[in-house]
Amino acid sequence: MRLDFKRTLGHAAGPMSKQFYVTTAIYYVNGAPHLGHAYEMVVADVIARARRAMGEEVFFLTGLDEHGQKVEQAAQAEGKLPQIYCDELAIQWEDFARRLGLSYDDFVRTTQARHHKVVTAFLSRLHEGGHFYKAGYEGWYSVKEETFLTDKDQRPDGTWDPQWGEVVRLKEENWYFKMGQHQQWLIEFLESHPDFVQPAARRNEVLGFLRTGPLEDLCISRPRARLTWGIPLPFDADYVNYVWFDALVNYVSVPASLGDPAVAGSLGLSLGTGSSFEAWPADLHIIGKDIVKFHAVYWPIMLHVLGAPLPKTILAHGWWQKDGAKLSKSTGNVVDPLEVITEWGLDAFRYYVVRELAIGPDGNWTDEGFRARYNAELANGLGNLLNRALSMLNKYRGGVVPVRSDELAGDTEAAVANATEQLRANELQAALVSIWTLVTRANLYVEQTAPFKLARDPAQAARLDAVLYNLVEVCRVLGVLLAPFIPDTAAKIFAQLNLSADEFCWAKAKWGGLVAGHQVGAPQPLFPRKDLGAK
Repeated sequence: MRLDFKRTLGHAAGPMSKQFYVTTAIYYVNGAPHLGHAYEMVVADVIARARRAMGEEVFFLTGLDEHGQKVEQAAQAEGKLPQIYCDELAIQWEDFARRLGLSYDDFVRTTQARHHKVVTAFLSRLHEGGHFYKAGYEGWYSVKEETFLTDKDQRPDGTWDPQWGEVVRLKEENWYFKMGQHQQWLIEFLESHPDFVQPAARRNEVLGFLRTGPLEDLCISRPRARLTWGIPLPFDADYVNYVWFDALVNYVSVPASLGDPAVAGSLGLSLGTGSSFEAWPADLHIIGKDIVKFHAVYWPIMLHVLGAPLPKTILAHGWWQKDGAKLSKSTGNVVDPLEVITEWGLDAFRYYVVRELAIGPDGNWTDEGFRARYNAELANGLGNLLNRALSMLNKYRGGVVPVRSDELAGDTEAAVANATEQLRANELQAALVSIWTLVTRANLYVEQTAPFKLARDPAQAARLDAVLYNLVEVCRVLGVLLAPFIPDTAAKIFAQLNLSADEFCWAKAKWGGLVAGHQVGAPQPLFPRKDLGAK
C-alpha cells in the first residue's frame, strides 16, 4: 500500500483560491544528482505533503536548468547535441525524483517551449521599459561558474580561488540589466520583510552584502559567437540569455503558462479561457545557501521591475558533509542516496536527512549515525511500538478495538499541537522531535502498564482494554503525523490498522478516531532490524 499525494494539473473544478506554492531550485544538468539535491527535494516534499494534509491546495514545482556554457561543453565532450544530452539526463533526474517519492505537481525544464515563451516575454517587457542597455566589457570570466569576476575576487598573489575553476580574460559587448539603481529599494524591502530570507543568518548576509558597496549591474547576455545553447534575446539575435536570468524565471514560467493572472498579466500573456489556476507568488523557494544571492538579490529586483508580486519566503538550507569532510567524488567521500534507499528503504533515508539536519546549518552524514537512528528510532522505537500494540490486541482481544480510553490523550494533543506549529514554521526537524516524544511516551506506557501481566488476571480485563486502546490509538495518530515525512511507512501503519489512506488528513490526528469494535489487521515489521555493524 503506497500513500501518494501527487496531484494532476487541473484537478480542481471551478474557481479556486491561491494554492500554497513551494519550489525547489532547478538543478543544473551537467552531472548526476547527489545527496544535497536529494535533501532539498525531500524537504520540499515534506512541506508540500504537510500542507496538503492540513487542507491546503498545494502546487509543488521542481525541475531542471538545461542551458549555459557548461551544458554545451559537456554535450560536446560526449559528441552529442545539447538537447539530446539534456533529454538523456532529464530521464535520470526524473527517475531520481520518483525514487525519492516526490509528490511534485509539475517538473519544469528550461528547454520546454512554455518556458521559452515566458522568458522571451519577460525579457521583452524589461527591454521595452528601458531596463537594459548594451555596453562593452573587458575583464575576468569564470568558465566554471559562468559569471564575470572583478579584481576583488582575485587573491592578493593574483591567483583565483578554486571555486571559480578556469578564469579567462574576455573583451566583448553584452547586454546589462540596470540592477544597481534598485539597491536601496531592496535594502528597505529586506529590512521591512524579515521573513523574506530565512533563516535570519542568511538574511543578514544578504543585507551585509548590499550595505558594503554599490550593487553592480547584471550582465544578462552571452554572445552567440561563443555560446549558442541558450534562449535568444528577442531584441538582439546575436545574443542568448544569461543562464541564471533564464533559470530564475522558471518559478513564474509554469504558473504563467497555466494562466495564473498574477504573472500572466505582468508579462502581457493571454490568460486563455476558463483558467482558474492561482499559485503566484510562491510561498516558499527552497534553495541551497550557495545560491542565496541569485534568489535574494537578482530575483526580487527582476520581479520588482516587472511589476509582479515577490515570493513570500526564500528558505536556504546548508550543505552536507560526510564524516566531517567535504563531499567529493575525487576522494570517494560520497553518499549515494539511491544506494542507501536500495539497502535501507526510502523512508529510512527520508527520515534520517530530515531528523539529522535542521534547515539552515550544515550537516554531517555518518554511516554509523544513520544505522543508529534506523535501529533505535525506527526499528526499536516506531516499529516495535506498532508491533507490540497490534500483537497484544490480536492476542488478547482478537484484534477488536476496545472502548475508548483517554490516558494518552493529553500527551498526544501536546505532540500534535507542537508538530503543527513547527511544520507551519518549516521547522521539520523540530516537528519530528515532537512526534517522537509520542513514540517514546507510548513505549514507556507499555513498560509502566505491563499489559502482558494484566492479561493473566481476568479481574483486570477493563484495565487491559484501556491500555490496548491507548496503544493502538497512538499508533493511528502517529500514522497521520508521519505521513508527510515517511509516507510509505504511514500507509503501512494504516494498512495494519485496517484503515483507509483517505484518513491521512491533519484533522484526523485528533484523539478518539478509533471506534470500539473496529477490527485491526496483523502486525508486519515496519523497519526490519539490522546489525549495527552491517554496512
